[in-house]
Order: sequence, then C-alpha cells, then structure tokens
Amino acid sequence: MAHENNIFLNTSVQLTEVDVAQLQIGMYVSKLDRSWLNTSFMFQGFELKTRADLEEVQKQCEFVYIDVEKTKKNVRVVPRKVTPFSKNWILGRNPPKRKSNFSKEFVYAEVVHKRTSSIVKSFMEDVSIGRAINVEIAKKVVSECVDSVMKSPDALMWLTQLKNKDEYTSQHSVNVCILSIALARQINLPENEIQDIGLCGLMHDMGKMQIPLEILNKPGRFEPEEFDIMKTHPALGMKILMSSDGMPGCVIDAVYGHHEQIDGNGYPRGLPAEAIHPYTRIVSIADVYDAISSDRIYKAGKTHLDTINILIQISDKQLDSGLVIKFIESLGIYPPGNIVELGNGEVAIVVETNYIQRLKPRITILLDKDKKRIKPRLLDLAKLDLDETDKSYTIKRIVRADKYGFDLNKLYKMRLVQDSLVTTT
Repeated sequence: MAHENNIFLNTSVQLTEVDVAQLQIGMYVSKLDRSWLNTSFMFQGFELKTRADLEEVQKQCEFVYIDVEKTKKNVRVVPRKVTPFSKNWILGRNPPKRKSNFSKEFVYAEVVHKRTSSIVKSFMEDVSIGRAINVEIAKKVVSECVDSVMKSPDALMWLTQLKNKDEYTSQHSVNVCILSIALARQINLPENEIQDIGLCGLMHDMGKMQIPLEILNKPGRFEPEEFDIMKTHPALGMKILMSSDGMPGCVIDAVYGHHEQIDGNGYPRGLPAEAIHPYTRIVSIADVYDAISSDRIYKAGKTHLDTINILIQISDKQLDSGLVIKFIESLGIYPPGNIVELGNGEVAIVVETNYIQRLKPRITILLDKDKKRIKPRLLDLAKLDLDETDKSYTIKRIVRADKYGFDLNKLYKMRLVQDSLVTTT
C-alpha cells in the first residue's frame, strides 16, 4: 500500500507540459507522462537541481509537467505543443468542478440507475427478437446519467457496485456506460461528447443478444469454436445499430471496435492503434475494468486495486495508457461501495471519495476489530477521528465483500447509504 497513492495526481495545480529536451535546472517536475510506479524516481514531485537529475528525467520520459510556481523565477518554461487525444493532451486534462455533492445527488442517482437498468433490459429483449433500438429513449437515459455524473460522480459510481452475476450482461452495459462517462468527465470533454461516449458504453454489448445462450452463459472457458462465435458479437452489434434510426456513427464504430487493442492484436479487424477512435478506447477501458471486477457465473471478480493493477500491466498493449491513468484518477483509490479493512481491524464500506485527501474517504463502519457486527457508524477519515487507542484511522486494504459475509445488494436494501445521508444533508 505504500506506493498506491503515487498513481494519483493532484489536479488542483495548474501545470505546464514541457518536452524533456527543454528541461532546465531549477524547474520543478510535478507530474510525468507515465505512472510514477513505472520509473525509478523516489518522490512524486521534485526540483531539477543537477545535470544528473535532468538527464535521468530525459532518459525515462518524453515530456513532463512543470509547476511554474515552484520553478526558479529566472527559468523560462517553454510549453510543449499538444494535439487532441494524444497522450500528453490527455494527461494535461483536469476534470470540472462537481456541481453538487454525494448527499444531494444520491436519491436522483437511484432513480436514474433504476430507469437505465430497466431500459437496457428492454433493449436487449427487443434485440434478441430482431427489433431495432429506440435511439431517442437511449439518448434520454444516457443524458440523465451524464447529468448525475457531472453533478457528483460518486452517487452513480456507488450504484455500479450493485451486481448480480445472473444479470451480468445487462448490468455490465449500464456500468460501462457510467464508467465511460466518468472517464470522459475526467478529461473534461464537452457534455455533448460525453453523452455520445455514454451511449457508446450503453450499446457496446448489444450484439451478444444474438449469441446462442448456451455459449453466452457458459459457466467455464470457451472451446476455440465457441470463442470464434463469441467474437462475432461486435459485428452483430454493428448491424443492429445500423438498423436503428438515428444512431450516431461514433457509437456504431465503438460497438464494432471495443475489442480492438492498441498493439493491433484485437478483433474483429486487428486495427493498429492510430485507427482506433478515442471514444472506442474509452469504452474498452471501462469494459475491461467492469469485466475483471465483476462476479461471473464461472469466476469471482477481483478487488478494485487488483483490477487497476491489471489495467496498468496491459496499458500500451491492449489499452491506451494515458486514458488508463485518467480512468484510475476518476475512480480514486477507494471507490464508493468498496469494503475496506482498517488498520485497527474494523471493517467498513466506502460511502464517498475524498478528492482532495484520496486516502481518507467517508466510510460507514460495519464490524468491530473482532469482526463482530455493530450498529453502522458513519466516519469521515478526513476529519482525523481517532480510534479507541487514540490512533488515527487508516485503511489497510480493500477486500471482497464476501470475505466477511457481506452482500452489497442486501446492504443497499437495508438503506445503509440512504440513512447515512441524513447525517450529512
């Protein structure tokens, strides 16, 4: 856990992107063009004091972000030219301010999530019998999701944790929609583009509705011929969307290409990186994250931190590494809805992310240090509450909910989150 916070960046500072060839002694390097974990640097942010410092940065990076306020006054900072959706452009983007807060947004988010889930199921039923998708209805529910995420991302993000492995395909589509919107917000795209990206996520797996159920729901690994059939779902999805009046072309492209990979080894076309649309890259990341972290009929999902470590490992091979970094930023270290074990042995559920102090979310404690059930107790770690030994609360690790016998759907039905809002409203 010592290094986990290094992959997250302080987005409140205004930084200038500089090519490493333009670096000078006296500049303050605040951010890299890659994860700090993938370098030999010991600190997240440092001044270039010697020629050796400068050469080490030049050896490991193509460009960096300079904090002008911390740079020596006599040093001229020359900004690097950037192009939209290049890695350096992506890493230089910061999210807009939230328009509301978790407590105010959650009730509305519940309505939006329920309606979106219901409509996705109806779309999938229509597609399975050969009907086209009502694009206007799809756009409307996506617009509601965008509105909620722009107000306070954590509310809908919490609800993506409510999963049922028997309804994986429909829930996965809703989650990929929400996660894609969150990533698009993180790089501060215009809302009309975010809505298109959300629609890409909502539609990405519609082709699976024309895959035989014995293959789609198989509780185990596919045989080669079965996998060949499964790999037809992007093309099937493309045909379905092309027959749906008013479906944007970018959505059709994302559905057809969401299994393409940056290294050219994806399917169905084996596209090179430069041919994969940015919206498709965004949806691919959300798709992989939700697939790995979700329980399936044949496997248990991985924890959030295990999942993002996998995303980092496959960056620049399967996924766009710049967008992966921004995706991780959008989720935070301890996303809402995750079960965490504290340093003193207590167990809690994360209610809301702290975007300033990322290691200190708002949580509800569910088990005492002996792992016995207690009356749920809301705690804001940012307020430095002390435990019974007068030590500050810290989070030790994220655990699967079933490790301590929890079912997130049951916790939700107990109104655990809803009741905590009374304390903060």
